[in-house]
Amino acid sequence: MEIMEHIIQEDEKNERLDKVLSATNKEWSRSQVQQWIKEGNVTVNDKQVKSNYKSNTGDRIQIHIPEPQQLDVIPEPMDLNIYYEDSDVLVVNKPKGMVVHPAPGHLTGTLVNGLMAHCKDLSGINGILRPGIVHRIDKDTSGLLMVAKNDLAHEKLVDQLVEKSVTRKYFAIVHGVIPHDYGTVDAPIGRDPDDRQKMTVVDNGKHAVTHFRVIERFHQYSYIECELETGRTHQIRVHMKYIGFPLVGDPKYGPKKTMAIDGQALHAGVLGFVHPRSEEYLEFEAPLPEYFISLLHELRNK
Repeated sequence: MEIMEHIIQEDEKNERLDKVLSATNKEWSRSQVQQWIKEGNVTVNDKQVKSNYKSNTGDRIQIHIPEPQQLDVIPEPMDLNIYYEDSDVLVVNKPKGMVVHPAPGHLTGTLVNGLMAHCKDLSGINGILRPGIVHRIDKDTSGLLMVAKNDLAHEKLVDQLVEKSVTRKYFAIVHGVIPHDYGTVDAPIGRDPDDRQKMTVVDNGKHAVTHFRVIERFHQYSYIECELETGRTHQIRVHMKYIGFPLVGDPKYGPKKTMAIDGQALHAGVLGFVHPRSEEYLEFEAPLPEYFISLLHELRNK
């Protein structure tokens, strides 16, 4: 383990510790420094502190840089549908039914396994099981994901998610005929107190906003586009259920009797963001998958 030392200078006084340290070495992202502090690998005057510790002139900072952990996830060659790739970012169209990253007891067949076989340079901010993963979509949701190939790209893409500047448009088929053309659901989302495997709208939940518009109406169903302002777990699925229009095929939040589909009819069709290095705005669009097109054809012919 490498040990580095830094003495706080006058111009660094009253700054957050994580900000000071990430500024001293361009190879250290702020997220990485925060992780080291959380793990107890950073001390101030021989004492452990938190990331928000305000530095004082003359403070002696010791950073114990841990050895990089070897990934236990096995690379698996896959026929990935890659829409864009450079040395910083990769955009991939994930198929329905594929899990994004490994979890204990489920270490193979995920998007991360395929990404690791495709490219060796993925950011390490999210740890061993989630290299490069900036945001996720559910197993049975298809569509576009951005992947960070280094920590700098990861941090800048996450900042855009926090600032709500990433364009994320989803297409869904829901139960019920939505009477109005446009709508916004602004309702906080948290764990369901009665079922920890589900999310729900709760008073003490995290801020969540979904905008939607109706594309087409059918007998007892609607085809809609949803644009995320925030990115909470199961957000679209929870919000549409909350207003009485659950997604077709949703095993957690929808009715049991639905169309012949395995998992929710939800596709992440549009993804746009500012490139972390060039600062150019990039936007990608993935066409509806075959299963989704078939459902729409079925509804149009009923």
